[in-house]
Amino acid sequence: MALCLYGVVLLLFLTLGSDYTSSTVYAANSEGLEITYGSVIKLMHEKTKFRLHSHDVPYGSGSGQQSVTGFPEVNDANSYWIVRPETKTSYKPGDSIKSGTIIRLQHMKTRRWLHSHLHASPISGNLEVSCYGDDGTSDTGDYWRIEIEGSGKTWRQDQRIRLLHVDTSGYLHSHNKKYNRIAGGQQEVCGVREKKPDNIWLAAE
Repeated sequence: MALCLYGVVLLLFLTLGSDYTSSTVYAANSEGLEITYGSVIKLMHEKTKFRLHSHDVPYGSGSGQQSVTGFPEVNDANSYWIVRPETKTSYKPGDSIKSGTIIRLQHMKTRRWLHSHLHASPISGNLEVSCYGDDGTSDTGDYWRIEIEGSGKTWRQDQRIRLLHVDTSGYLHSHNKKYNRIAGGQQEVCGVREKKPDNIWLAAE
């Protein structure tokens, strides 16, 4: 019994002593909690239940930048994204994110930014979505405006959202079109300029 109690105390100590990112990961596992700057999340495509995913594999066409896909499995380290503010702002970790705010999503494992531009996506020919840059390199191609569906004014885990790319006016989009080879079984993520049901995402984990 005493050993169990010691283990719980040690766990609490480590949790409270960790940096803001780790604390927010823990907090985001409970339904309905607020997503703030510094949160580490997985974004789930509402219609297909695939997670927004990236890995250090470049596109074989278009920009040749790091590819972004939809991934079917829940437990994969390449599906974690850190929510960041746009550059040169006063937002700090823990601040709320209101509908209409511009954010950036940094891929946790490779440190690159969720990005889009006018290159054609590999399968559907829509706007390509890639990962670009690093901790010290980011531009407006990494800017996404969050649109919260419904009456909520600040981003919470149980809210349906759209992400509108600022430079191209394309919504972050996925569908059931899948890759056959290098990313076999993973589905295309792209940008489309129309507001559609396939534009909806949720912060799942």
